[in-house]
Amino acid sequence: MKTIAITISAWGNSHGIRLSRELMQSLGITPDTPLQATVLAKGCLELRAVNPRASLQDKLAAFDPQLHGGEFMQDAPQGSEFGAEFGTAP
Repeated sequence: MKTIAITISAWGNSHGIRLSRELMQSLGITPDTPLQATVLAKGCLELRAVNPRASLQDKLAAFDPQLHGGEFMQDAPQGSEFGAEFGTAP
């Protein structure tokens, strides 16, 4: 495990840390990688790379009509809300 010293710096109204290129390379992350921060104990912080949420385009590309298509329930309509004629009582 690689250990390096990092200093917390003021950054506007917040604070931040800088990760060196070498540390980022050994973590396998880039500047756009989303991170999850977890406080494990007082003075102990864990950073983990997380998978970004799939975009709509990614979801549509993964859609398989044979697997995901069709009706969820194959029963006949059960209530008057399905195909009922306008103005008729159930």
